[in-house]
Amino acid sequence: MEQKKASKIAVRLDRRAILRLMTAMPAGALFSGTQRALGAPQEMAAKLASQEAAAPYRPKIFNPHEWKTVHVLCDLIIPADERSVSATTAGVPEFIDDWLDFKRGSLLSTIRGGLTWLDMECNRLFGSDFTASTASQRKQILDRVAYPKKAALEDASAVAFFNQFRDLVVNGFFTSEIGIRDLPYLGNEPQSEWQGCPTPVLTQLGLVSKSTDS
Repeated sequence: MEQKKASKIAVRLDRRAILRLMTAMPAGALFSGTQRALGAPQEMAAKLASQEAAAPYRPKIFNPHEWKTVHVLCDLIIPADERSVSATTAGVPEFIDDWLDFKRGSLLSTIRGGLTWLDMECNRLFGSDFTASTASQRKQILDRVAYPKKAALEDASAVAFFNQFRDLVVNGFFTSEIGIRDLPYLGNEPQSEWQGCPTPVLTQLGLVSKSTDS
């Protein structure tokens, strides 16, 4: 998660810090060929980077209660196990917040409405918010929306929310550095030579015909 945060910090530094440096400094200092003028932006950039690293992530979309619910729901969808870490450890809530901030529109409305529905149903049935409910109570609610073919018609909107939220969690986890290691994916590996796609794979794809014994 720390590496993923570091990569986000680097991106934000490229877009934000450099612009702040350019607007904060006189034009002469920016374009001067002296070592002193070149050193100032580097020092300031390093200072901004350390400030970014020290500051906790601040959600752009979710309020504090929604943010807590997102964390709980993410880890219910992808909990930690003997193979890998949980969704929150992999930085999935931050991924979802960034993505929804970018997309906005109907997807944000669906996600925010679904989080509200979880609280409303838990309060109606158990007298507590989703995050304050017991594990069995949360399971009872999620079982209603996690299986579309079994869901009641009146839960259709909640089913749509959960499907989209689950897709975001899975996409966020398996595109993180931690999640990629959890996949049986053999790409991005150096090879001394390339011998082409294995014949069994080509056969399965229908690109070559199966050989017959003579």
